[in-house]
Amino acid sequence: MNDRNPADREQADRVHDIPGADHHRLRLSGGTELSYYTAGDPSRPAVLLLHGFPSSALTFRDVIPALAEVAYVIAPDLPGFGESDVLPTATFPALAEAVTELLDALEVRQRYVYLHDYGAPVGLQIAMSDPASVLGLIIQNANAHHTGFGPEWAATLESWEHPSEENTNAATAHLTHDGTRDQYIAGLPADVAEHISPAVWEQDWHVMQLPGRLDAQRALNADYANHAARFDEIAEYLARTQPRALLLWGRHDAFFDLAEVESWMRDLPRMEAHVFDAGHFLLETHAPEAAALMVDFLKAGDDSTA
Repeated sequence: MNDRNPADREQADRVHDIPGADHHRLRLSGGTELSYYTAGDPSRPAVLLLHGFPSSALTFRDVIPALAEVAYVIAPDLPGFGESDVLPTATFPALAEAVTELLDALEVRQRYVYLHDYGAPVGLQIAMSDPASVLGLIIQNANAHHTGFGPEWAATLESWEHPSEENTNAATAHLTHDGTRDQYIAGLPADVAEHISPAVWEQDWHVMQLPGRLDAQRALNADYANHAARFDEIAEYLARTQPRALLLWGRHDAFFDLAEVESWMRDLPRMEAHVFDAGHFLLETHAPEAAALMVDFLKAGDDSTA
């Protein structure tokens, strides 16, 4: 570990822990196990926190304590990430099915859904399968429009359009230690990047090297094309249901273009939106500000249904 200052060392000490949360494992019907955290009172409205690539539920470690004061927090490691097992077939619908099984096991009916990166195809699948259960969406650097594909997606888009071994290798060239690090700091101004401890990407890279993990990541990279193919269907869902929504966005995201914010706002014209001086993983640098906004959003929803 290469901590650069006392703040880094403090964050490194916390990267493997979620204060106030309980860690559990659920054996899924297919035989694999799903790791997840819960916090807060189960009688309160639930908020389902869905992380992105290449992280785990630990990405929410600095916001869960605040959220647990007003909601029942459920934060799974998506299958193939964190401490969750790899599924026999790594697709976003399969990941959504695993998380739905968790929600059923916890007897969670209505819920808020937090969408980040790879958590978007999972969470939107869950929301669209049961729109009446959705109390609201929290959208954080999550893509559901073609406007979101920044220049970093060029190789992946080419591999979808023209599948070949060469194009697949180019599309998955980010599945390295440096590529894992770049998910956190690519595009960030140096004074913002210095607040992110190397411990976070070192942990992610350690997990990605476990048996079966890189193969699962390659499969998800390819399956994201099916998520993109559903963008019109997603737009129809949003237009029809108009869920309450809060958008939190890191303006320096190297992967999802800032134009994606406008697309979300056109779909959800009453959405509350905040753009931060942050990157793809804005909770690594702006957790207190994001947590305060999420708490207010959840409390306002609770008041409106009281």
